Amino acid sequence: MLHPVGPLPAAVYWRRRLLVLVLLLAVLGGGGWLGVALLGGSDGDAAAAEATATTTAAQPPALDRVVPSLASVRTPTPPPSAAPEPAAPSTPAQEAGAPCSDDVIALEVRTPGSVPAGSQPVLELVVTNTSAVPCTRVLDQELQEIVLLDAAGARLWGSNDCFPEQSDDTRTLAPGEQVVFPLTWGGLTSEPTCTAERVPVGPGEYVLRARLDTETSPDAALQVV
Repeated sequence: MLHPVGPLPAAVYWRRRLLVLVLLLAVLGGGGWLGVALLGGSDGDAAAAEATATTTAAQPPALDRVVPSLASVRTPTPPPSAAPEPAAPSTPAQEAGAPCSDDVIALEVRTPGSVPAGSQPVLELVVTNTSAVPCTRVLDQELQEIVLLDAAGARLWGSNDCFPEQSDDTRTLAPGEQVVFPLTWGGLTSEPTCTAERVPVGPGEYVLRARLDTETSPDAALQVV
């Protein structure tokens, strides 16, 4: 192999061998480069594909980037509704010049507060028109009454029991006008027929209550000492 044999000069055979060797090295070098390129390209494509997938997974969908998720949108909490204010008491309607209804008539019993046992105190029945217009009211004495009750609510005396009176008294009451009817109590017990024995009311705490036909007054305290 090292000593070429042939009719041609030895230099020709060495040049041929050198050319073959160069071609062989070129083929081998080109094949290696192609393999490295192919391998590198595959790895690069895989890495690029993986990076693209990671970026795509990290980014929200295009629609979510434009329209925010409902879960991230805070809905404002409505303020607590204020408690309704209590309605103002309505004033009963009263027609001017018409009979005063019980709704616009206020009754009151005025007392001395404290009286000695056996005395004869003066009590007062007060009638007031609470409406904003004048109205008429029948104030006949037979429609008026004051009664005395003990602490248990038992009736001890009534102004119409033994001395009933009658009158014809219809009045036009101006707005806010008061009419006062004084009455003297003899300090004794009584009952509607006035047949039972009448005895002095003993010391204690009592209440007086007035009536004008169908309208009644709040209780007024009276102390007998």
